[in-house]
Amino acid sequence: MAEFNEVYARAGYYDIAFNRDISREVEFVFGEYKRLNNRPLQSLLEIACGPGYHARAFAKQGVETFGLDLRPEMIDFARDKAKEDGVDVHWMAADMRAFSLPHPVDAIITMYDSLDCLADNDDIVAHFRAVASWLTPGGIYLFELTHPRDCSPHGYGNYVYCGERNGTKVEIKWAVNNPRHDAFTQVAEVETILRVVENGKETLYRDKARERYLTPQELVALTKLAGSFRVVECYGDFIQGLRMDNSPQSRRMIFVLQKIL
Repeated sequence: MAEFNEVYARAGYYDIAFNRDISREVEFVFGEYKRLNNRPLQSLLEIACGPGYHARAFAKQGVETFGLDLRPEMIDFARDKAKEDGVDVHWMAADMRAFSLPHPVDAIITMYDSLDCLADNDDIVAHFRAVASWLTPGGIYLFELTHPRDCSPHGYGNYVYCGERNGTKVEIKWAVNNPRHDAFTQVAEVETILRVVENGKETLYRDKARERYLTPQELVALTKLAGSFRVVECYGDFIQGLRMDNSPQSRRMIFVLQKIL
């Protein structure tokens, strides 16, 4: 699995560059679960949670929440942030292909392209089966990926994330090597630079990992292969009714799956 150790192990710097308003995303998950189950969401797991943005936000609204990430440094950072927020979240450092919870939850989410670290079909199927095994009947799995027009075998795209906090400036340049996905495996070797300016000193951290490009129809097929799910919809944004297409309004690829009763 792709790890980007130099970036993800530095959770505090990551948070400066990637922290954003997620309120619309949270409300979308609430709305989809209620629409599909006719009852309010009561429990949720965020996979590849990083600093736990969504897990903490759901916990603030009274949802029993779990946060899972491969990097212990991210889990430690998220735990500290949850304490600052005054919310209770159950944190765990674990692999998204095989994990366990105290009990099934109503919803599981994987946000911001985190699924692309699963480089082959067996990994993806194992992940889907693990997710399904920890969902309540009728529970939903929502995962978000880049729109295919913005990252494809024909061009990865240029992505820069930056922020500043308390005098520390952070810039993360993704895909600085102009990567191309392998024509057969659809996997690209992606190089990233984390630039930190702190106390007048600049430090660069160089990193690389393998990322998988996935098409919508592949994801539908792998979902069916894994079993236990039906595909509810593939949305183009966190707006109910906005199906993914090639319009400017469709800026992401957001799948909603529901566990078969």
